[in-house]
Amino acid sequence: MTMKSLVTAALGIAILTGCASLSQEPAGPDVISFDHGATDTLVALGLGQKIVAIPKTGLPEYLSGLSVGRPDAGNLKTPDLAVVRELAPDMVLVTGRQAESLEELQAVTQVQDVSLLGDDYREAVQIRVLGLATLYGQLDEAGEKLDQLWRFVEEQRDGLAGSDPVAVVTHNQGKFSLRDEPVVFQLLNLEAPRVPEGVESVTRGTRVFTPLTPADIAAMAPSHLLVVDRSAAIGDPPLDVDQLRGDLGAAGGGAIDVTVLSPELWYLSGGGLQSVRLQVEEVVDALR
Repeated sequence: MTMKSLVTAALGIAILTGCASLSQEPAGPDVISFDHGATDTLVALGLGQKIVAIPKTGLPEYLSGLSVGRPDAGNLKTPDLAVVRELAPDMVLVTGRQAESLEELQAVTQVQDVSLLGDDYREAVQIRVLGLATLYGQLDEAGEKLDQLWRFVEEQRDGLAGSDPVAVVTHNQGKFSLRDEPVVFQLLNLEAPRVPEGVESVTRGTRVFTPLTPADIAAMAPSHLLVVDRSAAIGDPPLDVDQLRGDLGAAGGGAIDVTVLSPELWYLSGGGLQSVRLQVEEVVDALR
């Protein structure tokens, strides 16, 4: 083979190798995601490289690896608009948490709302996962991942069948409110205890809260109390678990088993291929 032929062959191999490398890059938009459930879904689908920045404040532990080598896009409530403008991603993924910044984000790039919609939690997760997968031509992969997730959920639900009632509350600055947690009551089909007479719900804007005292919780007499600690998730002083147990005991609820769930996972994330599985695992571990 002549030198010219060798050079030509080498160039051809280099071009083919380059094309192969390019073809391995998934199609679809580069994004900044302001929803951790959407983020963990993209990662589960093998699309982590399409995430160009993430909000690092309050980032759940299970997503901590994404913080390396990516700019900080602020937090879930207040996006860092300067970072968004500088990176100019193809798309920004948002939910209602970013409502105050929506117009400014729309001035920079395309904005996609990935909020979970409707009262059927499983269907809402399904729709969101498939919607994200559609952006990247990954519907088949998403379908397989969802099938795996729902099989896992069903296995865990069957294993918990017949469990005693479980209560879920949100803790915020020393106060508690009842939490209608769909992972617990829809996906795992666990029974919630009855709220005592005299406990009234309050409406703030479009949201309804049911405040509870430790005495109220004791009167509900759940076998397990699962706590989502909002305070800890947003950087405020966390729940004093020993004090809660003492207050429950003083009200006759000393037998209630108390578990504080991972704050960032439950308050700042959820509804994704990874987060739903992790949440189910935490509940199962708490109850077994």
